[in-house]
Amino acid sequence: MNGIRNVDRWMLASLVALLAIGITMVLNTSYLFAQERFGDGTYLFRKQLLAAGLGLLGLSVALLLPPPAYRRLAGPLLVAALVTLVLVLIPGVGVVRGGAHRWLGVSPFLFQPSEVAKVCFVLYLAYTLSRRADRLDGFVSGVLPPLLVTGAVVALLMAEPDFGSAFILAILAMAMLFVAGSQVKHLACVAAAALPLAAFLVMSADYRVKRLLAFLDPWSDSANSGFQIIQSYIAFGSGQLWGRGLGQSRQKLLYLPEAHTDFIYSVIGEELGLWGALLVVGLFGILLYRGLRLALESEEPFVRLMVFGLTMLLGLQALVHMSVVMGLVPTKGLVLPFVSYGGSALVVHLTVAGMLLGVSWRRTQP
Repeated sequence: MNGIRNVDRWMLASLVALLAIGITMVLNTSYLFAQERFGDGTYLFRKQLLAAGLGLLGLSVALLLPPPAYRRLAGPLLVAALVTLVLVLIPGVGVVRGGAHRWLGVSPFLFQPSEVAKVCFVLYLAYTLSRRADRLDGFVSGVLPPLLVTGAVVALLMAEPDFGSAFILAILAMAMLFVAGSQVKHLACVAAAALPLAAFLVMSADYRVKRLLAFLDPWSDSANSGFQIIQSYIAFGSGQLWGRGLGQSRQKLLYLPEAHTDFIYSVIGEELGLWGALLVVGLFGILLYRGLRLALESEEPFVRLMVFGLTMLLGLQALVHMSVVMGLVPTKGLVLPFVSYGGSALVVHLTVAGMLLGVSWRRTQP
């Protein structure tokens, strides 16, 4: 077990720091909400601690599994993920919250299949693209089959609806196809064809149109669709350079909806200021840099694509979350990896971290 000490220490340090910040901020932001909703201010915090424990177990298992195991499991895991994505849509099987069919299980033991499906999707793409390396110059023989699977997964996510996760997977698929060696002209044609479809999907749902209008001018409907982002602006603005101080947020006092999940980065900006917000950006930057460097240094095609895909999955989710709370993109329900409240996401993200650390550990072995 001495070899496990040789994991990427920068990656591990950033992960530990993000997890520590997350555990602290979940207790900080959820206490009043949990007291009002459940009569127990530590209810959500204790659930997050349980998820962290399960996630660290998943990290340990993933750390010890060799990459060939992921290659063998890529196909079966994708099929299992597709089945669960279908199950959430079946009345009486999937659990509905806020009009979305995203959960399976029995309350309070629920999980989001979409979080697991993202990882399974990355493993499948890494597997199929590494096998099709000599055919990726052709569209029909190389690019089209992975795109069809991408379309199926995205369609199931949109049916929940989970536009944020669908967007992340679509971007991730294009990035992995590019890195694997697909021709830019093919990817450009796919992107051009997808844009009208994306515009139609946005315009076909009233709540998405309202989110888009709120993004363009949140003060036009400040009491409804623009309320969240305006409260986020207030949080960031009042934090200034050094912040109000840990635990001193005013926006988390039921002004900022979902302060412990979708808008936790706003509270970080308010309480810890610009320097605290930049610290979180820096930690994700370290994680992203070390992951991409690990991908470049991996000689085996499947491992290289797997590491790239998993690193980008974490990086894209962090980027979108932070962009949303700063008003740079329309509102989407994506958590900040390792930081936001969310049991399914935390378990999956820690397991992903274990997969990356496992690859870094094996690179140091004789």
